[in-house]
Amino acid sequence: MSAHILIPAPELAARLRDPQLVILDATVVLPSPRFDGDYRSASGLGRFREAHIPGAVFADLLGDLSDHTAPFHFAMPSPATLTEALRRLGITDGMEVVIYDGESGLWAARLWWMLRSIGIAAAVLDGGFKRWRELDLPIDSGDAPSPPIAPTASLSTRVDARAWADRAQVEAIVRHESPGTLVCALSADVYSGKAPTRYARRGHIPGSRNFPARDLFAADGTYAPAPDLARHADAVLAAADRPLVIYCGGGISAAANALALTLLGERDIQIYDGSLEEWAADPRLPLALGS
Repeated sequence: MSAHILIPAPELAARLRDPQLVILDATVVLPSPRFDGDYRSASGLGRFREAHIPGAVFADLLGDLSDHTAPFHFAMPSPATLTEALRRLGITDGMEVVIYDGESGLWAARLWWMLRSIGIAAAVLDGGFKRWRELDLPIDSGDAPSPPIAPTASLSTRVDARAWADRAQVEAIVRHESPGTLVCALSADVYSGKAPTRYARRGHIPGSRNFPARDLFAADGTYAPAPDLARHADAVLAAADRPLVIYCGGGISAAANALALTLLGERDIQIYDGSLEEWAADPRLPLALGS
């Protein structure tokens, strides 16, 4: 497993005073749906103000880090828009980036994939803020000071156009007109249609395999050891055509799958950014029920 993608909490704690380090808190509040169509999301800024890792700055995935012209939440903004938003957070050439969230890391994985798709290396705090608190590591509160940004500081990017899949590509895979395997990162009950969904219709995209993101984690909230991840991935993805096009409800849990598979050496991965929020909203597009 790559030491450059996950960072253990004690290692990050030892580097809190490193001036070359930018720590981003990507927390979003997204409660489980109580009934079909129950979509509620809120910024994690309030939780950040209550408690955060010292020196961290809040990265608002509901704000500057989303494309608000898209027909679904949390859409990837243009590379230029994302680059400028990251620069305002203090990320410039030569800085190291660590991302965490208030849970075990799904939101952090989402932001990690966004940065990766424009060529910016980052690490995710393994176990997230929950693990940080369990280890009784330092905590701060209140607003973070604005990061110092030199007027001439730049942030170089390199766009990977294959990091994301769109609806047309997913439709082509469903029709067997394009290679690839669809992978659903939602729970088995949501995949099968047994559980309520916050989206327009229940079910999964036909032909997709179920690889729940929550199964990636150990009891302490850290990612499971590499052999366990590999066994789980092999059981679901044996003989799967590439690319692996991963989706969930809104491209969040899918990013945890993408991170875990990247740890295992997989490179032919894409995330369907619109995921079920976009797909289920169009009644002409098929959804399957059952396992």
